[in-house]
Amino acid sequence: MAFIIDKSKPVSPFQSTKTVPMTNKWTDLPELPAFFDRYILKVDDLPLSVAFEQYSPTDIMADLDKMDKLGDQVYAPGKWTIKDILQHIIDTERIMSYRALCFARNDKTELPGFAENNYADNTNLYHRTLEELMEEWQLLRASTRALFAGFSDDMLLRKGTASNIEIPVLALGFMLIGHAVHHYHVIEERYFPILG
Repeated sequence: MAFIIDKSKPVSPFQSTKTVPMTNKWTDLPELPAFFDRYILKVDDLPLSVAFEQYSPTDIMADLDKMDKLGDQVYAPGKWTIKDILQHIIDTERIMSYRALCFARNDKTELPGFAENNYADNTNLYHRTLEELMEEWQLLRASTRALFAGFSDDMLLRKGTASNIEIPVLALGFMLIGHAVHHYHVIEERYFPILG
């Protein structure tokens, strides 16, 4: 059996996903989950599909030239480099997407937290550029959007437990966007001043 590609449809991973409109906003949640609320609140109260559009990786990290000039400089000893931060955002989006998949499919397995510093200590960033990391994040975001677009409204409101916190699938979508916004604010406030 041959796999046939419909050439009338775009194949770019950066194209909008049209499967489900994802019209739910974070205010549609009965309550915001503890800990995750700090990230969710960094996102405007928009439908999730619009939030994915307006908070794309390139929109969030709009100052790549400045970040590139920072190189491996950090604002204090032991802090992550810009590449470490981008890798952390990517890792977190992957983990939150996996959690969303599990919960949307009604998997009741309690999922563990993840040790972000251990992840950061075990990367291979020395040979990677910011551009490569941004490309990876854009590809991941296209996959994340497609995943969430495939969820029904009921699935988006399903809950699961991760890190001993009950969290709805919809909250995970907004959390992973707001998490990236949070880290950009840290870069603006603590890293950019290094450049003078």
